[in-house]
Amino acid sequence: MAQYAACLPAPVALEPLYELGLEYERRRQLPKAQAVYARLEASVAGYRDCARRHRELTALSARFPGGKGAVNQTLVLDSPVMELPVLGRYRLERELGHGAMGTVYLAVDPAIGRQVAIKTLSLLDSYEDREQEAAAQRFFREAEAVGRLVHPHIVSIHDAGREHDVAYLVMDYVQGESLDAWVHRDRLLPVWEVLDIAAQVADGLDYAHSQNVIHRDVKPGNLLYDRDSGEIRITDFGVARILDSTQTRTGTVLGTPSYMSPEQVAGRKIQGQSDQFSLGVTLYQLLTGSLPFSGDSVATLMYQIANGKMVPLRKQRSGLPACVSRMVGRAMHKDPARRFASSAELAVAIRKCRLQFRGGRRKTA
Repeated sequence: MAQYAACLPAPVALEPLYELGLEYERRRQLPKAQAVYARLEASVAGYRDCARRHRELTALSARFPGGKGAVNQTLVLDSPVMELPVLGRYRLERELGHGAMGTVYLAVDPAIGRQVAIKTLSLLDSYEDREQEAAAQRFFREAEAVGRLVHPHIVSIHDAGREHDVAYLVMDYVQGESLDAWVHRDRLLPVWEVLDIAAQVADGLDYAHSQNVIHRDVKPGNLLYDRDSGEIRITDFGVARILDSTQTRTGTVLGTPSYMSPEQVAGRKIQGQSDQFSLGVTLYQLLTGSLPFSGDSVATLMYQIANGKMVPLRKQRSGLPACVSRMVGRAMHKDPARRFASSAELAVAIRKCRLQFRGGRRKTA
């Protein structure tokens, strides 16, 4: 920036420097943007809206991502002055959701005018500066592997990038809401509808497992449902895998504890049957409005998952066919070898059970 400062007396240099400040804003490099506007205002009092932008940035800079831990804050600030942020070539429009692993934004790919979803990840927070480059390279390798997944029930990853300390994934933007909306006792879906959903999820999982990719965090919040069409899409596919490859140390587990399999809780190597268990927990919750295991601490919860007995499904919701209880029970067996041989076999069992229900928009093929 020093070369611009040296040219400030020349009017021809003012506008390029102002544009540089705007670009720093878009990239959320607030200290650099502030420095540009301060220099312009000091050199040419009242130039454009530099004074106002400098004041706004000074007030908002503490809220902006830009250092370690920043990815857990929002990039889209409620400010009438600030430029919409960009990550790579993508223009962020608004925040869609926020979780422990990062924030999801609605964005636009200006190259083709398509809406996409972008998830920022807390990728580098656990690393010293000297470790960050190696972690970033592992991130991109894993993102490339997950990006090969193409299936009608999986939200595809199209791109991945890194903007300073923020790593991000670019995914399909799909209509619908997460199944978190349907896990409450006063708002449960019909049984036939839950089974239709589960069969589609099992199909998507089986495909991913055939590509040697395990989800690791199957739960209602990662299943997007368009009730008008009956279509379900698994999202965050590979996010836990990507983080696992870059952040975990021996004995560390990633995922949402309530939906973890016993082998995940134990920190053992997992296979596709682990996702089956998590889908079984999800089914249990969608059918009853409660989780099969609970505890007053994470340690107690994990002990219950590994050793405890769940309340039988049909005691939680009377009138369920025995096939539903058997199918969920098998998917959630403590021993992975006693679960279904594959998610495809689980999907077959779900559809056989679905035949007992006459209701519904359609039956999954």
